[in-house]
Amino acid sequence: MTERTAYVSRDTAETKISIELNLDGSGKVEFDTGLAFFEHMLTQIARHGLIDLEVRAEGDLQVDAHHTVEDVGIVFGQALKVALGDRKGLVRYGHAYVPLDEALSRVVIDLSGRPGLKFHVPYTRARVGDFDADLLREFFQGFVNHALVTLHVDNLRGENAHHQAETVFKAFGRALRMAISTDDRMAGQVPSTKGSL
Repeated sequence: MTERTAYVSRDTAETKISIELNLDGSGKVEFDTGLAFFEHMLTQIARHGLIDLEVRAEGDLQVDAHHTVEDVGIVFGQALKVALGDRKGLVRYGHAYVPLDEALSRVVIDLSGRPGLKFHVPYTRARVGDFDADLLREFFQGFVNHALVTLHVDNLRGENAHHQAETVFKAFGRALRMAISTDDRMAGQVPSTKGSL
């Protein structure tokens, strides 16, 4: 199997982001974003997706975390798109339900070649520590726009906003792990009746 790795960087007036990933990793992480809670969420993707993930981000945090979080999503999406290559042999679809105490989330993903996000997470409070919970949707919007995937994210229940967010990211990692896995019966084939994704 060829290596499914990528290194992508993005440099704007607002942020400087670089991401290195290995889709066939073991969940190793290395982060430097200045956003501890966000790094905690990114760790869930890597550990539960078995993706090695290194993220470096310098952003205008003196304004707020919006540009940094959104741009990490953009670069992560670009890196996934590069690492997937021609998408031949992929399972393509993935789904997961993940609980954490009282919270439960469901994530369904399609490596469709078309960007689409449905995000239904009714946080019980607006902030987790000093982190604005609304920014997590911006991460996923940037991701789907640049990875060209369809993503449905639903928090089905929860009372603790930290638990709600964490179940979303764990479920996303598990669903992504399923979708990016390969099936030998699809070797050399794109998983689409159109012949392309």
